[in-house]
Amino acid sequence: MDSINVSLLYFFLASSKHQKKMYKPLLRWLIKLVGMRPQTVEIEPGTVMNFWVPNETPNKSKNSNNKAVVLIHGFGADGITTWQFQVLALARKFKVYVPDLVFFGGSITDRSERSPEFQAECVAKGLKKLGVERCSLVGLSYGGMVGFKMAEMYPDLVDSMVLSCSAMALTKSISDAALERIGFKSWSDYLLPDSVQGVKIFFDIATFKLPWKLDWIPNFVYKHYLEVMYDNKEQREELLKALVIDDKDFTIPHHPQAIGRQSNTAIYRESRSPCRG
Repeated sequence: MDSINVSLLYFFLASSKHQKKMYKPLLRWLIKLVGMRPQTVEIEPGTVMNFWVPNETPNKSKNSNNKAVVLIHGFGADGITTWQFQVLALARKFKVYVPDLVFFGGSITDRSERSPEFQAECVAKGLKKLGVERCSLVGLSYGGMVGFKMAEMYPDLVDSMVLSCSAMALTKSISDAALERIGFKSWSDYLLPDSVQGVKIFFDIATFKLPWKLDWIPNFVYKHYLEVMYDNKEQREELLKALVIDDKDFTIPHHPQAIGRQSNTAIYRESRSPCRG
């Protein structure tokens, strides 16, 4: 369900408490060098979402290329850990926004809602408060499903979208088939491991064509990842339960964006004539 090759730099460089103290400030410094800063946005009373945002707002920027790009992470890590390399590559040419979804990276709510629609609502409201009127979305896995909901719910906000390792919705039939294929009874068993062995299995399934063998990595590295990456576990279990829907409850949404597909990636492009995707 989740492919997180881009988070492996954190995984290895932050493999001890000493390295974590060095790497996290280094990452923040690098992101700030390309013109971004962290910002906490109050979506509503009781709900806050953390973003990495451009130093200049879209309305004030003198950059002729003022396209806003929003990067939405999957279930394996927070926003800036997942997208660090993409941010460093894109931030000098685009206005890049990286949210931490609710219950990731310090974003939190006191509401009981756990659906992808709620995540989409929070991201959209946060972007509006940050002055973003139109954007392109890039979504990975769980973030792709949130992105689909944003495109459906806020067509005036989303004009194009790139999704990887994702689906429009996680219906029960899709969920059952995927879990059977990877050998798990539930998504929480896979995505919220409670042991070093569980983290190893998670990375083995979630990564593709690594330049090294996972067996070479010492156990303390996996243990550290287990300790630092899985906060709000109870709330994340609720997110996963809310993610799976009955087949009969899913209908193909109407999008004002045209759709193209390549491999397991769905690419949305703006179109004058609406179509169903």
